Amino acid sequence: MAEGLFARPKALFDIPTHYCPGCHHGIIHRLVAEVIDELDIQEKTIGVAPVGCSVLAYEYFNVDMMEAAHGRAPAVATGAKRVHPDAVVFTYQGDGDLAAIGCAEIVHAAARGEKITTIFVNNAIYGMTGGQMAPTSLVGQVTSTSPYGRNLETAGMPIRVSEMLATLDGPAFIARVAVNTPANMNKAKAAIKKAFELQLSGLGFCLVEVLSICPTNWGKTPLEAVKWLEEKMVPYYPLGVYKDVQEVAKCDTR
Repeated sequence: MAEGLFARPKALFDIPTHYCPGCHHGIIHRLVAEVIDELDIQEKTIGVAPVGCSVLAYEYFNVDMMEAAHGRAPAVATGAKRVHPDAVVFTYQGDGDLAAIGCAEIVHAAARGEKITTIFVNNAIYGMTGGQMAPTSLVGQVTSTSPYGRNLETAGMPIRVSEMLATLDGPAFIARVAVNTPANMNKAKAAIKKAFELQLSGLGFCLVEVLSICPTNWGKTPLEAVKWLEEKMVPYYPLGVYKDVQEVAKCDTR
C-alpha cells in the first residue's frame, strides 16, 4: 500500500455498516480505531459494549470485545482491567445506556478512578429502541415518549454528564467533543488519543463525550440534524475539556 494512502484502520473490520444514514457512530468508530492503530495497542485492547446502537461493536472493532448488560459496561470494564492491568480497556456507550440505567455505574467507576477509558456518544435520544426520551434529551425535544416535547416540570433538566463527573476526584480526563465538522473531528480524535494515552501511563478514569446526531429518530435529514446539533445541543452541552489532571499538575508546579 502506498505511503499516505487513506485506508481503513487495522483496528476496524471491513464490513458494511448497520447504522442509519447520517449516523455519526461510523465516524466515531473510525477515530477510535485510528487511535488504536497509532498507539500500536491493537493486540492489548479490550472493548466493552452494552445494549444500544453500539451493541454490535464487536462486528466493527478488530480487537477483543465483550458484551455487557444494559448500563453495566463500566462494571465489566473494571473487572477486565483489574484482571488484565496491562490491557487497554475501553467502553463504548450511548446516552440512554450510560446516563440512565447505567448512571450509577459510570459515577462510581469515575469516583473510584478506575483506569479505563469511556467513549460516551450523546445523541440526546434512545437510538436503538425506538427514539424514547433520554436523560440527555433537551427541554422541548420531541421524542416517542415526549410527543409534546420534554417537559421541565415532569422530566427535569437534561443531565450534563461531563460536568457532573468532572466534580469527582477520581477522573484524570473529561472532555466533550463533536464530529460535525472536519475541525471538530480532529479535536475529537486528539481527545480520544489523550484518554488512551493517560490510561497507558497508569492514570485514572477518562471519559470523552461525543455529541452525535440521530437523523432517523430526530425525524430530520442528516444535514438538518447537523444544524440542530450545532444550534441546540452545543449551546447546552458546550465543547471543551472539563478535567485534565496533567494541566492541573502543570499549574501546581508553577
